[in-house]
Amino acid sequence: MKAKVKWVSDDLFLGTSESGHSVVLDANNGELAPSPMENVLISLGGCSSVDVVSILKKSRQKIAGCHVDITGTRVDSVPKLFSDIHLHFVVTGKDISEKQVERAVNLSADKYCSVALMLNKSVNITHDFEIVNQD
Repeated sequence: MKAKVKWVSDDLFLGTSESGHSVVLDANNGELAPSPMENVLISLGGCSSVDVVSILKKSRQKIAGCHVDITGTRVDSVPKLFSDIHLHFVVTGKDISEKQVERAVNLSADKYCSVALMLNKSVNITHDFEIVNQD
């Protein structure tokens, strides 16, 4: 897997994946685009969400939606690494099993999400969830 990041102007950079997709990064605290550290949180949330949705669908849960709110806490010293990241999953659907959601979230965190598995070597990652039932 390869990627390229090119300086565009001032604090803006353009990242391009091997598959040809691009993302703009802003080194100026995310003024014009997500910062690289914000993109780490987005990548973690994306990776985990893919797992959770896939596992819930395979377990025949009637999910209509899933989103994850991610909160990252960074240390005060430079480099400003993440010390803690919390993921709060909100799963929407009909007759969703709490046991299945808990299983899906745990499997993602402990076994499947590559981003989480890389980060949790140096970052305390926690997660929880809520279920919003639709009638």
